[in-house]
Amino acid sequence: MRKLVLLMALIPGPALAAKGPFFSLGNTDFVVLLAFLLFIGILFYFKVPGMIGGMLDKRAETIRSELDEARALREEAQTVLASYERKHREVAEQAERIIETAKKDAQAAADQAKVDLKGSIARRLQAAEEQIASAQAAAVKEVRDSAVSVAIAAAADVVASKTTKADQNALIDDAIGEVQAKLH
Repeated sequence: MRKLVLLMALIPGPALAAKGPFFSLGNTDFVVLLAFLLFIGILFYFKVPGMIGGMLDKRAETIRSELDEARALREEAQTVLASYERKHREVAEQAERIIETAKKDAQAAADQAKVDLKGSIARRLQAAEEQIASAQAAAVKEVRDSAVSVAIAAAADVVASKTTKADQNALIDDAIGEVQAKLH
């Protein structure tokens, strides 16, 4: 590889091909130099470096304004993000308060339901006791009525067997008289 590089360095290039004095039109190096200077002169005559500088300045200004706009958008986005995060926290806190209130309301409703259930049970027990007492009183009355009926029947049999017809008529007249006295 080194030998190849050394060989290339020794081979004469196009710059060595120029013949004659340097300031003649036959020398290609001089002609290229003149063409280059003429090209640079034309560029300066038409103010191309100024236009290129203006275009670069304009592009730099555009980039600067885009960067400023991007910074402003970033700040606005951060503000909006902070606002949404704050709202999110507020909504979460409100949800927690609603849940706590709902739990308290549910507990209060359960407690009230227990109290209502105890009251209902007490009322039903009272009603059942009253029905039992009423049934007991009715049974006692029925037994008394039966006893009275049996006693009246037994008394009627005893009176019928021990009294005469005249005595019975007198007893009936006395009973009618008593009823009339009590009714008037």
